[in-house]
Amino acid sequence: MIGRILKLPALAIMCIGFALAQQQPLTNADVIKMVKGGLPESVVVSSIRSSPSKFDISPDGLIALHKAGVTQAEMDAIVAAANPAPPAANAPTVPSAPAAPAAAAPVSQLPTVVWVRGSASQPMALERTQLAQTKQKPASMSGLASDSTLGQVTQAGLNTGTMSVASHSGSGVGSSMVGQAGSVFGGLMTHRKPVVTYVWAVVGVSSANVTPTNAPAFGVNFSGVMGTNPDEFEPEIVKLTPAQNTCRIVGATQGKEDASSSAAADWQIYNDFLEERVPLNAQKTGRGQYQISPSSPLLPGEYGLVLRPVSKSKKFSGGDVARNQGDGMMFNAVWTFQVQAQ
Repeated sequence: MIGRILKLPALAIMCIGFALAQQQPLTNADVIKMVKGGLPESVVVSSIRSSPSKFDISPDGLIALHKAGVTQAEMDAIVAAANPAPPAANAPTVPSAPAAPAAAAPVSQLPTVVWVRGSASQPMALERTQLAQTKQKPASMSGLASDSTLGQVTQAGLNTGTMSVASHSGSGVGSSMVGQAGSVFGGLMTHRKPVVTYVWAVVGVSSANVTPTNAPAFGVNFSGVMGTNPDEFEPEIVKLTPAQNTCRIVGATQGKEDASSSAAADWQIYNDFLEERVPLNAQKTGRGQYQISPSSPLLPGEYGLVLRPVSKSKKFSGGDVARNQGDGMMFNAVWTFQVQAQ
């Protein structure tokens, strides 16, 4: 009993002074070492909060921590340390004085998805949907798929590239590069009406990603996308509908004919959005970070992992959607995969 009493302070001292002794920021490996060394949860959390750190809170990093036995409280402390709140000002500012030069803006991290296969994971390329207009009302996915307008749009060959660079966190790709393809549809309808149907589609008849299982699992991270609030979005899996042997429809909604060019944040895209959702098992591991898998085996076909607003009443700027930036980039993003007959 006496040995146990003496042992705990020694472990606590070792933990609290760990970062100083190493002269290096605390990492995931350090936390795992403390946990496997039998340190109490309170001591590990205290060390995380009081030490300089450089944690990996990517889906792979969080999965590894969980498998190593790191507790929820310790994980929460790690996520909080990796996303510190800005320090409060020491003194009040003078309203009439000019504002101090702003610090350099952080590099925007594009959303990422990894395909989890047991203990391994594989990054998936981020694709973006094409935005087209049609006169067909969004009554059903099959009805939209029969519209020849979609075939004309996708055959134009615009906006077909996958953003492979976007799969690397902190890539620094600016909105001018990411959104340079812009909206696809233009001038194909000679008689436009005040209200049209906007269709989100991804080019190609099939995905290059073929799952070896009908119950795939994914790690999703959209915590650092500039101009967005990660708490306002969540990942979903949707069934894609092949159309005109040129594309796969992700979803559709009605809107004013100039909705995609409006700078005002007044477009309730998702309020009446037509899509075929797949029921999910979803675990939120941090702000904008999830582990997801379908609740039941998927039928053979084409699917896409997408990011959707938590609230259907969320409003978007049509300009952001067309230029593929901010919330618009989140909504346009898709990671496609194919499930074959087992």
